[in-house]
Amino acid sequence: MTNAGALQAIVFDFDGVIADSERLHLKSYQDVLAPEGITISNEDYYAKYLGYDDVGVFKALGKDQGVPMDDGRVRTLIERKGERYESLAAAGEMLFPGAADFIRAAAAAVPLAVASGALTHEIDHVLERAGLRSLFSVVVGADQTERSKPHPEPYLTAFAQLRERSGLDLVPWRSVAIEDSKWGLMSARGADLRCVAVTNTYSEAELRSEAELVVPGLHALTIAALDALCAD
Repeated sequence: MTNAGALQAIVFDFDGVIADSERLHLKSYQDVLAPEGITISNEDYYAKYLGYDDVGVFKALGKDQGVPMDDGRVRTLIERKGERYESLAAAGEMLFPGAADFIRAAAAAVPLAVASGALTHEIDHVLERAGLRSLFSVVVGADQTERSKPHPEPYLTAFAQLRERSGLDLVPWRSVAIEDSKWGLMSARGADLRCVAVTNTYSEAELRSEAELVVPGLHALTIAALDALCAD
């Protein structure tokens, strides 16, 4: 670690920030739900369901479309969706342009974590394949928290683990969360982290109210900009 500035740590969302995997998640949902007689449009997914984890998506869709979703059915659908996602993910590169470069630069400066609605093993798999997993001290997926974003639990959990593993007296207001959705930003704000948004999924106008800094993507972000944010 070389950073001596105001910035102390970075906690990344995964889907929509590091990995362009939302489209794979959506396709996986569509493919496993079609035989169940449930349809989900691209527009509805991004407008209504993006902030949920797998359990939340299936239960919310069931409620919205009047289809019973007991725990057993949800478990079966999650398993099928996971298998479909893995097969789609194996077929192509998933990182946003410039993401790996920024992560390497960030890891040289401060401790890094992930707080995501994706499953931990899915995140680990993508990061391992990209040669980036070792740069993250902590990865918190949906399977590690009881409540998902916009509840602050994912960020509270990741930040607490990062403090413990780094051995540093990290403070939230000098640490940054990087998000792509308003649900994620609300979660990060609830954990008292500084909030940066990328416009990979939503427009600047949709994110501006919840974020202190909005950029087009990790390729357009610098450690100096985050340092300045935390010094403010």
